[in-house]
Amino acid sequence: MASYVEIDIHLISKRVGALLMERGLIVGTAESCTGGWVAQAITAVPGSSAWFHSGFVTYSNQSKIDQLGVDSDSVDQFGAVSEIVVESMVNGVLAKTTSDCAIATSGVAGPGGGTIDKPVGTVWISVGDATKGVTTKKFLFTGGREEVRLRSVAESLRLLEAFLTHDKPQS
Repeated sequence: MASYVEIDIHLISKRVGALLMERGLIVGTAESCTGGWVAQAITAVPGSSAWFHSGFVTYSNQSKIDQLGVDSDSVDQFGAVSEIVVESMVNGVLAKTTSDCAIATSGVAGPGGGTIDKPVGTVWISVGDATKGVTTKKFLFTGGREEVRLRSVAESLRLLEAFLTHDKPQS
């Protein structure tokens, strides 16, 4: 049986797909902690080939640098789970593809890997485009690894939906 979060993800994905289609926009993704689940959620909607370009799963720091052009100094100084890195990931998708907008995620899903500054459940999500720039939000989710990842997917889609429906994204 599907969880509430999974049902929510499907409903938001359908709304985001309709917004993208209505506006003639194409989205791309760059994912770390979600491991491709945002792209999977988007492409689970029939017709998504009309509004989805591609997804990068850049789980390692080196893949963020190599595939998306994230600055290695930013990763070294701020860590992969940071505002500057997810914003760079969004900009990397926009630079490397013909996507009109992008979503990026990076976080500590657990159960290990957390620190005092970035405990398990810390997730940064960014959305953006070439016109409005980027909107980035930090989350601190509770629950196990799967719950953190599923909530990250849901919030990524919500953030994109807000970005698409407002002239100035809501924070």
